Amino acid sequence: MAKNKSTPVEKKEKLDKTDAVPEDEITGTQTESGDSTGSADTLQNDLAGERDKYLRLAAEYDNFRKRSAKERDMIYSDARTDAIGKLLPVYDNLERALKMDCTDESYYKGVEMIMTQLTEVLNSMGVKEIPAVGELFDPKLHNAVMSISNPELGKNIIAEEYQKGFVLGERVIRFSTVVVNNE
Repeated sequence: MAKNKSTPVEKKEKLDKTDAVPEDEITGTQTESGDSTGSADTLQNDLAGERDKYLRLAAEYDNFRKRSAKERDMIYSDARTDAIGKLLPVYDNLERALKMDCTDESYYKGVEMIMTQLTEVLNSMGVKEIPAVGELFDPKLHNAVMSISNPELGKNIIAEEYQKGFVLGERVIRFSTVVVNNE
């Protein structure tokens, strides 16, 4: 069994001869009297169609990428807001503890240090307290649970704050619970 041994160059030349496509088919020109403008128009239309498909796919991908980034940012923002919201009862309890009378000075100082540290952490995360007492009532920031009549205060001015409210950027984490003046 003798094998036909030919060099890679000879194999390429054989392929070139047998699989050769006439140049007029590649360029779209015909040497004989034929209609080449019809096939050129068809090729141009096909090319325009494929280009349109490509541009639509690229635009669709860009929209998907932007939508995914926006959803990722929203999920991060929601998780951050939820985590901060779970810390606020700790803030409230520390605030109540500081308002109580305490005979042990070192105990009071320890609670005060914890409150200071928690406040610094919240501030570093961008959490701000909602101003309340003496401010004009804003239903986007405050939750009125009671109203009073005090001629010394202006109308819709917050007289007392029961629970502090907090915002993270533009987003309200917890509304301030307040008492509003009606006069």
